[in-house]
Amino acid sequence: MKAFIAIDYTVDFVTGKLPCGEPAVQVQDRIAELTERFIQENEFVVMAVDLHDEGDVLHPEHKLFPAHNIRGTEGRSLYGKLDKVYKANQQTIYWMDKTRYSAFCGTDLELRLRQRGINEVHLAGVCTDICVLHTAVDAYNKGYRIVIHADAVASFNEAGHEWALSHFENVLGAEVVRGF
Repeated sequence: MKAFIAIDYTVDFVTGKLPCGEPAVQVQDRIAELTERFIQENEFVVMAVDLHDEGDVLHPEHKLFPAHNIRGTEGRSLYGKLDKVYKANQQTIYWMDKTRYSAFCGTDLELRLRQRGINEVHLAGVCTDICVLHTAVDAYNKGYRIVIHADAVASFNEAGHEWALSHFENVLGAEVVRGF
């Protein structure tokens, strides 16, 4: 069994308060296509979405990044075509708030994967070298087979993006794929 996890593909991370910019805009078609494909195949589809509260000075990211993905703001909405796919399939997609880089940290993701007998996770989203990377490391440590869709991840740091793609493959043993 497989799961598809779209990580942090929101307005704030694509064009908003902490944007990956054009590299993230360029992967929107692919993320939407993958989401639709996994829905059609009756696989578990997760939107793992960063959540912050306004003025939370205790969160460790407070000192590292500008405020982003604030509860109740437009910046926290899914970006572009993925938002349309989500709205058309809300009953079959699991929306999961996360407050740390990894989609596993402090969430019920692992429980939901284990309940479904899932042993393979497909990852897409932003940022390749931050939240996608930390989710992949946790998936590796929990024993999941990992597939990274290289044409569906992006970062605001090209060197970090390339490093992370290499790290997925050479250190985590992930399959890094381009295309279907």
